[in-house]
Amino acid sequence: MGGDAMVARAEKLELGRAALSEWGAILLGLLVMFVPTFYDLGTGMWAREEQAHGPIILLLSLWLLSRRWSEMPDRGVGRGEQVCGWLLLFFGLLFYIVGRAIKIIPLELGAFIFVLAALIVLKRGLAALKVQWFPFFFMLFMIPLPGPLVSTLTLPMKQAVSYVTANLLFWIGYPIARTGVTLQIGQYQLLVADACAGLQTLLTLEALGLFYLNLVRHTSAVRNITLALLIVPISFTANVIRVCVLTLITYYFGDAAGQGFLHGFAGMVLFISALSLILVVDSLLQLFVGTRSGAAKLHVIGSST
Repeated sequence: MGGDAMVARAEKLELGRAALSEWGAILLGLLVMFVPTFYDLGTGMWAREEQAHGPIILLLSLWLLSRRWSEMPDRGVGRGEQVCGWLLLFFGLLFYIVGRAIKIIPLELGAFIFVLAALIVLKRGLAALKVQWFPFFFMLFMIPLPGPLVSTLTLPMKQAVSYVTANLLFWIGYPIARTGVTLQIGQYQLLVADACAGLQTLLTLEALGLFYLNLVRHTSAVRNITLALLIVPISFTANVIRVCVLTLITYYFGDAAGQGFLHGFAGMVLFISALSLILVVDSLLQLFVGTRSGAAKLHVIGSST
């Protein structure tokens, strides 16, 4: 037993050395290129509340890549695959040079995705990229959308969240009124900000739902598609819960509490409530799919007899 353990440890060590020799220089090059980009993001855009999901998306994407790394085929790369990989690398480097030169963050993030995909294709082939398709798709959620598009789509979303929040709290019995996206509760006036009910928040929660789907990997297509579609209303409901919590915090503890530490706590409430709703809906779908499949089996048995 001891000899087998030593052999297994030696094999793992040898595999680690091989991986280091294969990917060490590549990893160093990626760090040299993109550490300045991510530093700028960490001290700039990602430090703002509406873009705070960016580093989370990045870390989860890298974790997903490492999670499925052993599933990638290790074989020779064909000539066509090499051409595809070099094209991806060319566009990635082009995006990086232009984005870095004139400070266009979406181009720099796009360059990171293109370069990483190109390296996988060049080293392992298109089949490996197919295995890793979801982490690369998931990275798209960390790319900020154009400001005019966000502003155009965010306003009706904030109005809808404000409308539902005001009517819900009024129905419960709170002295609340609404004018556009401004809520008046008691002596306090609250403006529903983009970070509380905007497009970026919706996309973040959508990413959370898709990440959950990728982890659980249900075999039922009906369950997966239904849950993916329901993530949008779930995200809207989580936003309403967050605005309700912030409104009640301000009403009971004052404006300073609503805008201070407890405002960050309401952000945690947003993700906790969204994840809880996803789990509840998924459990209900499991019951529905299980009941339906059970009924189908009974029907087949009844037909056969």
